[in-house]
Amino acid sequence: MALDFQAIKEAAEGYQTQMTAFLRDLISYPGESTQEEKTAARIVEEMQRLGFDEAGTDAMGNVIGYMGDGETLIAYDGHIDTVGVGNIENWDFDPFEGYEDETEIGGRGASDQLGGVVSAVYGAKIMKDLGLLNDKYRVMVTGTVQEEDCDGLCWEYIIKEEGIRPQFVVITEPTDGHIYRGQRGRMEIRVEVSGVSCHGSAPERGDNAIYKMSRILAEVEQLNERLAPHDFLGKGTLAVSEIFFTSPSRCAVADSCAISIDRRLTDGETWVSALQELRDLPTVKQYGAVVSMYTYERPSYTGLVYPIECYFPTWLIDADAPPTQAVVAAYRGLYGEPVVDKWTFSTNGVSIMGRNNIPCIGFGPGKESQAHAPNEKTWKADLVRCAAVYAAIPTLYTEAQ
Repeated sequence: MALDFQAIKEAAEGYQTQMTAFLRDLISYPGESTQEEKTAARIVEEMQRLGFDEAGTDAMGNVIGYMGDGETLIAYDGHIDTVGVGNIENWDFDPFEGYEDETEIGGRGASDQLGGVVSAVYGAKIMKDLGLLNDKYRVMVTGTVQEEDCDGLCWEYIIKEEGIRPQFVVITEPTDGHIYRGQRGRMEIRVEVSGVSCHGSAPERGDNAIYKMSRILAEVEQLNERLAPHDFLGKGTLAVSEIFFTSPSRCAVADSCAISIDRRLTDGETWVSALQELRDLPTVKQYGAVVSMYTYERPSYTGLVYPIECYFPTWLIDADAPPTQAVVAAYRGLYGEPVVDKWTFSTNGVSIMGRNNIPCIGFGPGKESQAHAPNEKTWKADLVRCAAVYAAIPTLYTEAQ
């Protein structure tokens, strides 16, 4: 069928007021990782009000809603947890009361990434309104949990335990109005070195673990500079994010020291290669430092524990892959030629495509720069634009197959 792009645009514009109200409702619920219950319930309520064929939550607490009953399953992913507000003195307004004016909506989660969930829910509604649903496809809209704590964990559960495998997934994280077809991966690494304590008045009697770690830190910094770039995703990076020590007192030499490293992985790098690079550092070998990967085992708001190692693989979909082309065609038909780029940060695509080889493509309202920042906001025009593009994607994808 020939899509009526103008009708889709007008339908999305007609829902701007409802989308704004829905987003402001979601912002009003503080919903850090493992605390998303009220947010999830509000999304299920909206799905039911809009006539989704199915809407509910799984045992982990992920919201899952369906429209249509066709053969090909196309999913829209949006995580519903947010980070904390940080120093409230840095905010010009209440992060949960939020604000709106003619063009913007402010509040924690506005861009990262409750707005994407709102646009996906209403994109599915537009498909139903305009009779776009058919026997070729079924649409799945998710509101996933614990992404900020452990990106991809939610989809590991959905795929492995619920047995759900979409043909492809549109990730609705903020993309600055562009289409994103990949991201660097990441992993969370711990490096620990031991020493021997003694009285601080005679430090030569001990073996100071902090001094050892300082020399390891210098080599970690040098390693970061040596990493080679990828022509599209850029270079991997290492950032020391935490430091810990043990000591009998402030008047004693430290007998252990550890650091956490945020390791970003570009295409071709793996958890094995990243750990080995650190293990090969001369000071790590010299001091017998232990290099390991963290594991995530925090219960979801339902109480479910789903342990996973803190490795979040790189993913990259080809520019000419059918999902990429479907999103490009939808955007082009509605709003003109898009820019195709990549995320700087990480998304649930680390599990969907990185671990499970289900193609992903990114397009979502808001800006990356708003993520985790004080005075976070998004734009009403973005909500409308994304809902319209989401509504057009499944028809264009299935007709091209």
